[in-house]
Amino acid sequence: MSETVQTPIENFDWDAYASGETIGSKSREEVKKTYEESLKTVKDNEVVTGRVKAISKRDVRVDIGMKSDAIIPISEFRYNPDLKEGDEVEVFIETLEDKNGQLRLSHKKACQTRSWDRVNQALENDEVIKGYVKSRTKGGMIVDVFGIEAFLPGSQIDVRPIRDYDVFVDKTMEFKVVKINQEYKNVVVSHKALIEAELEAQKREIISKLEKGQVLEGKVKNITAYGVFVDLGGVDGLVHITDLSWGRVSDPHEVVELDQDIKVVIIDFDDEKKRIALGLKQLQPHPWDSLTQDIKVGDHVNGKVVVMTDYGAFVEVQPGVEGLIHVSEMSWSQHLRSAQDFLKVGDQVEAVVLTLDREERKMSLGIKQLKPDPWENIEEKYAIGSRHTAKVRNFTNFGVFVEIEEGVDGLIHISDLSWTKKIKHPSEFTQVGNDIEVQVLEIDKDNRRLSLGHKQLEENPWEVFETIFTVGSIHEGTVIEVIDKGAVIQLEYGVEGFATPKHLVKEDGTQAKLDDKLNFKVIEFNKDQKRIILSHSRIAEDANKAEARAAKAAKRAPRREREEEQVAAPQIEKTTLGDLGALQALKEQMQKAEKKG
Repeated sequence: MSETVQTPIENFDWDAYASGETIGSKSREEVKKTYEESLKTVKDNEVVTGRVKAISKRDVRVDIGMKSDAIIPISEFRYNPDLKEGDEVEVFIETLEDKNGQLRLSHKKACQTRSWDRVNQALENDEVIKGYVKSRTKGGMIVDVFGIEAFLPGSQIDVRPIRDYDVFVDKTMEFKVVKINQEYKNVVVSHKALIEAELEAQKREIISKLEKGQVLEGKVKNITAYGVFVDLGGVDGLVHITDLSWGRVSDPHEVVELDQDIKVVIIDFDDEKKRIALGLKQLQPHPWDSLTQDIKVGDHVNGKVVVMTDYGAFVEVQPGVEGLIHVSEMSWSQHLRSAQDFLKVGDQVEAVVLTLDREERKMSLGIKQLKPDPWENIEEKYAIGSRHTAKVRNFTNFGVFVEIEEGVDGLIHISDLSWTKKIKHPSEFTQVGNDIEVQVLEIDKDNRRLSLGHKQLEENPWEVFETIFTVGSIHEGTVIEVIDKGAVIQLEYGVEGFATPKHLVKEDGTQAKLDDKLNFKVIEFNKDQKRIILSHSRIAEDANKAEARAAKAAKRAPRREREEEQVAAPQIEKTTLGDLGALQALKEQMQKAEKKG
């Protein structure tokens, strides 16, 4: 074997090589730059492809074309037991150079990053992806999608309500990504969206073939308080609760149950809204068609109260055939009351057929007709002048409405309550619910109303008052009410009088006030209108007038006497003057004699 002899490069500058100034025809810096450019340009937080250089029990050495290799724990490759040297793997660059100057990579994070990108891409492109249902959670399921845990809401599992979620655990299913929360890295998927897309095409095809009156088979899909949803094989229809049975249905569960196969008839449908109205009772003959022909107006029937309203009660006389008992046909009484005061749901009642219309399928019933009409013999039972005890029902401004018995009402006019009291409103005299004695005054049979009186139970005291409260008589009274026009005065025997303001002035000039007890003079008495007009000031006025008259009369009396004396005055005066003159002369003589002596 011959040896290969290496010949030295001609003109090689060994001194420059030793000093590092040149390498061949290139500088050291140029060589270094060429080497660095040969390396891949990568940065932190990036996913790149590397090659497995070596595998040990603890770790895997991966080359990504950098100056040094990175060591990754073998635990990150547990899913790939067949990993071998030379395999290409994706890695996530955590840092190109840590504090120890080492390159740090992660295969697990690379998988997660790639999975997140794929999930976002699936949402953006509306892709169908596969996922593994791992477990059940509150409100839905946990699904593994590309290694990411996504949430499958219970409402998004299927188009029909799911009653058992556990049957889906450990199954691989197809999904669509419907929502992603980038901040919290949450993913929501839906299996229902795939089914709905398929069903939408089926619905359009099915609805295009529907016709009113068509009978179809379906399965009860859901039961609500207002009706039943039926699956017609890709499209749903609703049987409203009123279309389940000819009879009254309070709960649809009384008629159907979940997953039950039933036949229904199409009542109506809406192409645009894809709503289908179905009927179940329409497949059965109408109960009115089987109603016996023997029933006629005036017959007695028995039934059960199925519905109550304020205005009446619906009674089912046979399944699907109902009659209405209006509240006005429940009692002979004319007082407004609610039907609930007489009946309640579930009551078994006997009633009289009042009207019957087989074509309109309507029947009206009555229960008050089971009792005799109290107005048939009203003239005999409540003859004019007869006395009875009634119950006060309500008031009006003009009187009191009372009920003598059920169905027999009467009115006591406010003027017929009392002979003596001035009553402004009936509530001043009695109260609703109280018993009151009455006398029948008139009978109005057409309007079923009696005219009653209460004061007529006593004799008219105004016949006696006429002899007591004569005009000019004076009586003590008390002011019990003061109004603008005057005051009401309470007199003896319970009778009241009235005085106007000018007749309420006292002697000191002040006005009489409430509760003052004074004397009053009767200045007017009207028996027919039961009115007494009084005056307090008239008493003083009349007294003053009498005194003035007396003084005037007394003043006139001396004058008359002087006039009478003047007739005899000349003769008397002459005699008197003569006598007086003689006496004066005598007196003067006696005075002179006394002075001389």
